[in-house]
Amino acid sequence: MSETDLKSLRREVLAANLRIPEAGLATLTWGNVSGVDRDAGVFVIKPSGVSYAELTEEDLVVVALEDGRVVDGHLRPSTDAETHRCLYRAFPSIGGVTHTHSAHAVAFAQARRPIPVLGTTHADTFNGPVPVTEDLTAEQCAKDYEYNTGQVIVARLGGDPRRAAEVPGALVSRHGPFTWGATAKAALENAIVCEAVAEMALHTLALGFRLGGVSEPPRHLLERHFTRKHGPDAYYGNPAPAPGN
Repeated sequence: MSETDLKSLRREVLAANLRIPEAGLATLTWGNVSGVDRDAGVFVIKPSGVSYAELTEEDLVVVALEDGRVVDGHLRPSTDAETHRCLYRAFPSIGGVTHTHSAHAVAFAQARRPIPVLGTTHADTFNGPVPVTEDLTAEQCAKDYEYNTGQVIVARLGGDPRRAAEVPGALVSRHGPFTWGATAKAALENAIVCEAVAEMALHTLALGFRLGGVSEPPRHLLERHFTRKHGPDAYYGNPAPAPGN
């Protein structure tokens, strides 16, 4: 990786991490974003326990994809770095990973319930429920806990890259959400969406409980909302302007 490429990735990862508190996704330092350079075989991640207000590009830690070694940096990487590494290794299309303890998504994780698809806002980003993993076993917690946290996410997705692309997030049982995307910025944006749809789902389910239930949305409506933003026939948004325009 050239110094220019590394600086660019550091800048992107820093910007994504700084958006975590701005988006209301974290209390104290409870969240992290990473971005990967697959050609260089490394990813850049927030250091452990450093407040967002004090975080700088120089504080970010560069970690080897192959074995988790710190390649560059004067601080320890996030304790979740091994979970990020596991996800990068399992799903080659992922370019960024985000983990937070956002309240509404954590509520579903603690209840061990997936975030259900109750409307089109959810379907715009997640082509199905945001799944929840199995509990980690005593053995998985005793050794390589953080890497095993990634493993239970991979297992919940069946190791399927297509499913990981269509449902870019999962809830770790009793823990919280991990989301991912093509870039660090996209992974953070998927975390924002995950929290928003979790909050909407909780309100909808509460209303449904009082009013006699919540009906399942028509599948054709959900598919239209997902495919108009994703896939070969997507038509949402506009292309980026050409340089100089």
